[in-house]
Amino acid sequence: MSKIDRIEVLMVDLVPKVKRTDAIQSFVSQETPIVRIYSDDGLVGTGYSYTIGNGGHAIVDLIARHLAPQIIGHDPEMIEEIWKKLFFHTHATAVGAITALALAAIDTALWDMRCRRANRPLYKEAGGAQRSVPLYTTEGGWLHIEPSELIEDALRAKEAGFGGSKIKVGRPPQEDVKRLTAVRDALGADFEIMVDGNQGASVDEAIRRARLYEPLDLGWYEEPLPAEDLDGHQRLSASTTLPIAVGESIYHPSHFREYLQRRACSIVQVDVARVGGITPWLKVAHLAETFNVAVSPHFLMELHVSLCSAVPNGRWVEYIPQLDGLTHTGMMIRNGRAVPSEEPGLGIDWDWDAIKKQTSEGTHIIVR
Repeated sequence: MSKIDRIEVLMVDLVPKVKRTDAIQSFVSQETPIVRIYSDDGLVGTGYSYTIGNGGHAIVDLIARHLAPQIIGHDPEMIEEIWKKLFFHTHATAVGAITALALAAIDTALWDMRCRRANRPLYKEAGGAQRSVPLYTTEGGWLHIEPSELIEDALRAKEAGFGGSKIKVGRPPQEDVKRLTAVRDALGADFEIMVDGNQGASVDEAIRRARLYEPLDLGWYEEPLPAEDLDGHQRLSASTTLPIAVGESIYHPSHFREYLQRRACSIVQVDVARVGGITPWLKVAHLAETFNVAVSPHFLMELHVSLCSAVPNGRWVEYIPQLDGLTHTGMMIRNGRAVPSEEPGLGIDWDWDAIKKQTSEGTHIIVR
């Protein structure tokens, strides 16, 4: 039996490639905690998570001080056991974002090691359901972007074979309708358009907006309300023909169960980092499948391509490139579809020289 003999924790702060704005915030920084787990038989597994602008140092500190010491000497193949042990060790700070993001960095590292030990890529080790997944782009749909630029970006995506484009909403309702109508008229009916409210609306406003959006035949209305408003999402879902998408701001599988049981959503956007790693991500995906609900996860395309390919209900991968400066090769795209790596592990080809140069001061810690 192999054992974990040391854990390396560090953080890189990445600047977004384009200006990113939505209904409630501006995305100006991606703090990226990275964990490397070493076993006594020579294998190394690498995992990571992220924040939007702040909280990264808290995640690094939580891992280094409280989580990593708990699993030194443990069998790294006992992933479920480790996840549960760490979750209950931090029970006073769960369920929540910082704890979930810290758990995810460790859990993804353990899965990377498992796949490398098995000499299989993640998408096969975790299920092996499909060999590619359709892509939609978000990078050209931010809230500050005007209709002509929205159209140009969507046309480029369509020409590249992408199946859809997501546009942020949160301007006055008729202004958002004007922006969306311009894109629909330019792109035609065979191109999917999704909208994202980023939790910015009240229930009555979301119901009104959904009625205005319905004639545009949208792929979904994403995060229309604060994620904690389960009742509001149930009311909204019952009032509209638009698919309602939630998940990027939900931090435990049980909360997805509540949404699905109450028919408060029809698209699940479970984020592997924010839900606590691959272990709970797969549980959510399979749970959604039992409700005949598709999974279209939020962000982290470099990791979600393999997870969506692992499950039969993985419908879309969101195209937002962010790890290019930390990797030798990017995610493979073929005919507008995301293709998972066949290499053993998570399928992310890390550039450790670049990571070393960009590591934030005071965040490189070794736990033995």
